[in-house]
Order: sequence, then C-alpha cells, then structure tokens
Amino acid sequence: MFSLKGKSAVITGGGSGIGKAISLLFAKQGADVHIIELNKASADETVAEIKAFGNAFAYSCDVAIQQQVKDVFQSIGKVDILVNNAGIAHIGKADTTEEADFDKVYQVNVKGAYNCFNAVLPLMKKQGGGAILSTASIASVVGIADRFAYSMSKGAIFSMSMSVARDYMADNIRSNSISPARIHTPFVDGFIAKNYPDNQEEIFEKLSKSQPIGRMGKPEEVAALALYLCSDEAGFITGCDYPIDGGFIKLNN
Repeated sequence: MFSLKGKSAVITGGGSGIGKAISLLFAKQGADVHIIELNKASADETVAEIKAFGNAFAYSCDVAIQQQVKDVFQSIGKVDILVNNAGIAHIGKADTTEEADFDKVYQVNVKGAYNCFNAVLPLMKKQGGGAILSTASIASVVGIADRFAYSMSKGAIFSMSMSVARDYMADNIRSNSISPARIHTPFVDGFIAKNYPDNQEEIFEKLSKSQPIGRMGKPEEVAALALYLCSDEAGFITGCDYPIDGGFIKLNN
C-alpha cells in the first residue's frame, strides 16, 4: 500500500522541516522527488540524503516569480503529484503589520501557490490526472493571536485548494489541503532562540502545551498524512482539508 513507484512528485519548500520529511518519505515509497527551494543549498542536502536510497532532484526557484516556476515545471515535464508547501511566517496584528511585510507573505504563500497551480494543471490535464496537496494551517479556520498576514495566506491556500478540486474533478485531478498545528521543526527552534533567548525551555514547553495532546507534532507525522492523500489509496478523496493538530481545533476550549 501507499506505493509511489513510477510517480513524479514536486515538493515546494522540500529542503527543510515538513517539506523535507515529505520529500524523504515520498522517495522511500518510490517516487522521483523534485524539490523546489529558494535556498538551493538546503534542497541539495535533502537530495544527497535521498540519493542513498532513491531518486531526487533540486531546483533553485522563487515561487513568487511565475516565469521561474513555469520554467522549472516545464523542465520536469511529468508531474503526478504536487505538494504546495513553500511558505513563510509573520508575527503581527492588522494594525501592526507593515504593508511590505503583508505583501511579502502574500507573494510567497499565496501567489507562490497560485503560480504552482497555474504551472502544473496543464501538465496534469494533458497526462490524464494527478494529485495536489497544499499546506494550509489551523490558522485558516481559527483565530491565532498575532498572525494576521499568515492567517490571511493560509485561508487563501485552503480556498484555492477547494476551488481547484471543484474545477478539475472531470480531469481526474484531486486537490486537498492539510492544516497542521504547531510542528517541531528547525524553524520553531530558531524562532524561539531569536525571540526568547533567555527562557527558551519555558517557551518551548508553553508552545508544546498549546496543543491539547500536550506536545508539538512531528514532521514525519505530517508526511505520513501527506503520503496517504497523495497515494492511489486516497483516490476517492478530493476537496477536503485535514487538520493534523493534536486536538487544537476541536478540543482547545
């Protein structure tokens, strides 16, 4: 079950964190993995790990620039799976978020995903189908303090994913999204170290306990859900969002 042998998978932001875990797992399941990263060095490191047991390729690309995205997808050619995962975070409320920061979050998180949808859909239509998975967030459905721009972008990811599911159902293209809560990645460790250098352990514990289950998620747990949703076993699933949140949405009363 859950074999991706013979499939070509494109993963944006696949060089670190959740994207890296997805890249590694998809390769283990037999996919040819194509990692798109702004920081090609991180993509190269993940590709080097994968090449010990599978096939992977790295591409330097700014997902906010449409022509770069189109060129990369055209060079890849066959795309059976797209994981729209690249994104950036931002801290701020509506009246404390600078216009430049809002625009940057939009360009990377929203326009970046649109550019990938725009580039991959003609390829998938031509080859007779495909699966698309986009990384939204619990912030797309519940209010998260001080995450105005980030929440905007993840709400857009959710909405775009549902729209694509509806519009391309007849083309045998499935589109779903996942909504993680806080996942323990190097990004989280760096965020804590930068903003709370004097009480890192205390803040880590506080952030962990914000999930009812009592801990942060693991990138590998998100990757396992991504694998199912992108596999042939999930062929009857489209137009859905899947929280992976340790009970945050339903149980955090």
